[in-house]
This record gives sequence, structure tokens and C-alpha cells, in this order.
Amino acid sequence: MNLLLLQPDDLGSHPGDINHVTLSDQRAQHISEVLRASIGDTLKVGLLNGLIGTASITAINNISVSLEFELHTPPPPKLPLTLLLALPRPKMARRIIRAATELGAAEIILLNSYRVDKSYWQSPLVSDETLHKAMLEGIEQAGDTHLPILQRATRFKPFVEDHLPNLLKNKIGLLAHPYADQGPPHSVSQACLLAVGPEGGFIPYECEKLIAAGLQSFSLGPRILKTETAVSTLIGRLFL
Repeated sequence: MNLLLLQPDDLGSHPGDINHVTLSDQRAQHISEVLRASIGDTLKVGLLNGLIGTASITAINNISVSLEFELHTPPPPKLPLTLLLALPRPKMARRIIRAATELGAAEIILLNSYRVDKSYWQSPLVSDETLHKAMLEGIEQAGDTHLPILQRATRFKPFVEDHLPNLLKNKIGLLAHPYADQGPPHSVSQACLLAVGPEGGFIPYECEKLIAAGLQSFSLGPRILKTETAVSTLIGRLFL
């Protein structure tokens, strides 16, 4: 945890004093048992969807931690990136969403695909609650406070035909595909929508529909990467 993330509801723990909070959940446990902090120690804190600052520990025991904090600095900016991601295997989805959040994706859209098993969508491993927690962990790791927007597109054709063209307005559209002839662009500075397929890639029909909607296909080279590896590699190659 590189940033202690405060929730708006935490601010009511000291009525009349909005600069003090008392925590008694897993965050207090982390401060006590992992950080081994003590009274007077300073932590980096941020308010969810708000500013970043510092907090001083004013009281601590094996149940709770009390903090006096000050928020004064904006969080790091998001990348101008919408990640259009074919829903990964549920066991991988949480890690991929967390990694994309750490790297600064502003929006993540989970997309259905021919190679996405229908059962994936019903898995508790990709529930809103599970993925929300993964994104919270991602911004805590990155020292950020703003969550990416997370959406789901469970019907491929209606999404690509009816919604994707509007999403591409004022954006460059890129399709990562292992068998494309063109190499990746570098140092993308404008708003971008990046489409990444499932294990095995999008089928030819899906690639054709995505390209017809305005995406340009490219490849990272002859090595075929797992989705988990590809997403972080692609974001790093394009933006970082």
C-alpha cells in the first residue's frame, strides 16, 4: 500500500473535525501489522476521487488507528486511454484490471467475444464488487485516488456497430492483433482507444468489424503474449 485511501464515509468518524479519522478495518490492520507504524509516524493519504496529502498517527492500538490529515495535492493524471478488453479468464481478470488501473487507464470496457466463454460473465471473480476492489488496490499501489470508469459490453456486434464509432470520436483507435503486419506506434499523446482480444485473439470476423468501426490493427512482433502480459506491455509501449 503506497497510499492510504480514505473513503468519503470515513470523514464522519470525528463529528465536527473533518481533518481527523479513525479507521478500524483492514487498513488499520495494515498500518499496525505490515507498516508497524506508531504514534507520530507520517503516512501518504488520499481521498477517493479527491486530493492527496499526508496524515500523522495520533493514536493506535490493536483495533483502530486515528489519523490527523491534510490534503493538498492533485493525484497523478490518468492516461488518455480507453482499454477495450475482451473479458479475460476470470482468474486472470482481476490481475489485469488491477494492472491497467496501476498504469493509469482512464476507462476500461469489458467486451464479449467469440472466444470468451459465456460462463465467464457469471463468475464471482469478475463481479462488480471484485473488480472494484481490484481497482482500489491498483490506485493505492500507484498513489492515485481516481478510479477508472469500468463498463461491460456483453454483446459484441451491437457494441461495435452502434457504440464504438461514437467512442472513437477525437480518439485514435488501435487494435492489438498478433498477426497484423504493422508494428505498434510509439509515444501516443492523444486520446486513444486500445482493443485487446482474448487468449487466441479476436476471430477474423471480429477483427473486420473492429477495423470497419475505425480501429487500426498492429502487432507487437512474432511472439504471442498472454493477455495479462500483453496489456501491461502495450500500455507501456504506447504511453510510458
